[in-house]
Amino acid sequence: MSTIDDRPNTLPWPPMIYVAAAALALILNWQLPLPWIPGPFGEFLFAVGWLVVAGALAIDITAMRAMRRARTTIMPNRGSDHLVTSGPFSFTRNPIYVGNTMLMIGIGLIAGIVWFLLLAPVAAYATTKLAIEREERHLEARFGKKYRDYRKKVRRWI
Repeated sequence: MSTIDDRPNTLPWPPMIYVAAAALALILNWQLPLPWIPGPFGEFLFAVGWLVVAGALAIDITAMRAMRRARTTIMPNRGSDHLVTSGPFSFTRNPIYVGNTMLMIGIGLIAGIVWFLLLAPVAAYATTKLAIEREERHLEARFGKKYRDYRKKVRRWI
C-alpha cells in the first residue's frame, strides 16, 4: 500500500484533467457553440492567444528543465526526490499547472471557443483538489521545514 510519503497520487490527475477539459470544450462547442467577439477586437484576442500559448509553453518547458536538472520526477503521481525552488518555481509552486491553464486560455482565444475560457478555471480547481493538495502533503512529509519555508515564500498559483 502506497502512502503520501511515497507518492502523492496513484493516477496522474493533472494531465488527465486538462485533456478532459479540452475535449469537453470541443464537444460543448460542437453541441452548444457560444458567440465569439467579431471584428478587430476578436483579431486582437487571436494575437493575444498566441502570446499566451507561447508564454505557457515557455513556463512548462522551463519548469520541466528545472525538474530534470534537480533529478526529480515530472510525473504528478510519483514521489519527489528533490524540492525544486528555482526558475519558475520561484514565483509559483505549480508552474506546469499554471502553464496548462494558460494553454487552455490561449487555445480558447486563438480558436474563438469560449468553452476553453470557461473550463480553464474549472480544470485549475479540479487540479487543486485532486492533485495539488495531495502533492503539498507529500512534499511536506518528504521535505518538512524546507518545504514549509518555501510554501511561505511562494504562492500556490500566482
